[in-house]
Amino acid sequence: LKRQPPKVKAFLAVVSGMAALVVLRAVVHDHDNLFVAAEAVHAIGIAVLIYKLAKEKTCAGLSLKTQELTAIFLAARLYCSFVMEYDIHTILDSATLACTLWVVYMIRFNLRSTYMEDKDNFAIYLVLVPCAVLAFLVHPSTSHNIFNRILWAFCVYLEAVSVLPQLRVMQ
Repeated sequence: LKRQPPKVKAFLAVVSGMAALVVLRAVVHDHDNLFVAAEAVHAIGIAVLIYKLAKEKTCAGLSLKTQELTAIFLAARLYCSFVMEYDIHTILDSATLACTLWVVYMIRFNLRSTYMEDKDNFAIYLVLVPCAVLAFLVHPSTSHNIFNRILWAFCVYLEAVSVLPQLRVMQ
């Protein structure tokens, strides 16, 4: 696999991803378990990031703006979880938000000297405003309050694009 050209590697990655989705669709009957697992893995991933930041004492290559966008969508999702369903998702989102806020704190204060601010130059309003407009126009039609439905849509849309500043830093 190491000697394969990048196009072959990309093709194999796409095929593998599609196969994994088909297997998940066939195996997972209760999708709530899949969401719980995904949220748990997200919280664990952020905790590992905290460990890495504390151990290496550098945040070079990490986008503060992506972490801030992640905190925003997690806070919105946590609010929605409190008022709409309050369950295990609320606990996992709380843990993930706490870890994400700790990462933001570490970058802003503890590791400020290693933060590459000149490379983290993505204007976050270019993500926040379109997500808010789209959420206002396209949101679920459930029995919940209209504000909660719009906020839920906003956090889903924001979660989908919150990685854009990190991609810009890597570019």
